Amino acid sequence: METKIVDPADLYRLPWTLPDNGISWLEPTARCNLNCYGCYRKNIKHSHKSMEQVKHELDVFQALRKTDCISIAGGEPLLYPHIVELVAEVKSRGLKPIINSNGIELTRELLHELKKAGVFGFTFHIDSRQGRGRGPRWEGKNELELNELRLYYAEMLAAEGGISCSFNSTVYDDTLHYVPELAAWAQRHIDIVHTMVFILFRYITPDLPYDFYTGDKKIVFDEIHYHSDKEEVTNLVAPQIVAEIRKTAPDFKPAAFLNGTHQADDFKWLLTERMGTKDKVLGYMDNKFIEMVMALYHYKNNRYLSYVSPKTLSLGRTTLFSLWAINKGIRSTLKKYLAYLIANPLRIFKRVYMQSIMIIQPVDFMPNGDQSMCDGCPDITVWTDKNGKDQLVWSCRLEEPMQYGEFLHSVPRAN
Repeated sequence: METKIVDPADLYRLPWTLPDNGISWLEPTARCNLNCYGCYRKNIKHSHKSMEQVKHELDVFQALRKTDCISIAGGEPLLYPHIVELVAEVKSRGLKPIINSNGIELTRELLHELKKAGVFGFTFHIDSRQGRGRGPRWEGKNELELNELRLYYAEMLAAEGGISCSFNSTVYDDTLHYVPELAAWAQRHIDIVHTMVFILFRYITPDLPYDFYTGDKKIVFDEIHYHSDKEEVTNLVAPQIVAEIRKTAPDFKPAAFLNGTHQADDFKWLLTERMGTKDKVLGYMDNKFIEMVMALYHYKNNRYLSYVSPKTLSLGRTTLFSLWAINKGIRSTLKKYLAYLIANPLRIFKRVYMQSIMIIQPVDFMPNGDQSMCDGCPDITVWTDKNGKDQLVWSCRLEEPMQYGEFLHSVPRAN
C-alpha cells in the first residue's frame, strides 16, 4: 500500500461550517497600495465603503454566521479612513478584529491607536511577487531575504505588546523550495511570530483546459481578473508543502484539516500546531488536542476558535504539565521536553511556546470542470446582489459575482 504524505484518517476535521465558523472576511475597501501578482481582488481607487455599509455587513454576519474573529481585509485595510473606528466596532460586538495588511501604512503611532481600539492581531502578507510598492530596498528580494521585513513587523507588534502576529506568503512553483526555511525562521522567532500561513498559488492561465461560462455565455479567460497570460503551475497541493518541510523537519505532523467540497481527501486548510523554544521544536499537537480545544471553546463561547492571544501561546510549559495525563500528543512532547532539560538544566529558563503553521489550498478543478472549494470556508464575505439581497460568498472569487452577477462555471475545453 502506498504511504500517504498526509492521511485524513490521522487528522481532526475542523468543525467549521457556513453558519458556524471561526473566521469571517470583511472588505471595507478594494483600494490597495500594491498590485500583487496572485491577488484575487481588483485594485479600485475610489472604493471605500461607508461605516454604515460596513456595519450592515457585520450585522449580516452576526445574523447568519457564528464567528470568532473578523478578518478586516481588502484591498489594503490600513488605507480605509475609518480603520480605527472599524476595529472598535468589531471589538464592541464581542469579536476579535484581525487586520490583513501588507503593512506599508503601519506606523507605531497607528498601531498604538489600533491597540487602544481593540485590535486582536495582524496578518501580514509578504512575498517576493508584490511588485514595486514597497520601495527599492525590497525589490528583487527572495523569500528568505524578506525575512528581515517580516521580523521588522513582528518586533513592532511585540514592542506594542499583546497583539497576535501572523504572516501569509503565496507559494509558487519556483518559491516552493523556500518553504522549509520560512517555517524554520518562524520557529526561531516562535516568541513573536504566532502563525505562518502558506497559500498555494491559483490563477486562470492559457493552458488550463477549461472554458468559463456565465449562464450559456462563454467568457474569454482574460476578462477574469485573476488570470495570467503566462503558463504557470497552478496545481500545487498541500501534501507537497508538507513533503518539502519534512526535508529539514522530518517530524513535521499536521493535526487538522478542512476538506474540499468535491473531494474528502483534499486538504484545503491544513493545520499544524507545534510546541517549542526559540532553538528547538519539542513536538506537535495531535488531532485529539485540536478536537478538545475546539469542543471546549465552543462549549464555553458558542463559537469555534480562530486566533489565540500571545499570552496563551506562551503557556507551553503549563499546557504540557496540565494536559499530559489526558492527551497522548502532549505526553509525547513532555517526554521530549524533560529529555531536553536533562541534557541542560539551565534550559528551564527558556519559555516554551505554541505556534501554528497553516497551509491553504484554494480552488481545484475537477476533471468534469467542477471547482472544488473549501468546505466550510473561513474566508466567507458578504455580497449584495442587484436585487439588494445579502449573500455569503467566497472572498477568493468575489470578482465573479461582482462582475457577472454569479459565480462562473467551468467545463472541459473541447479538443
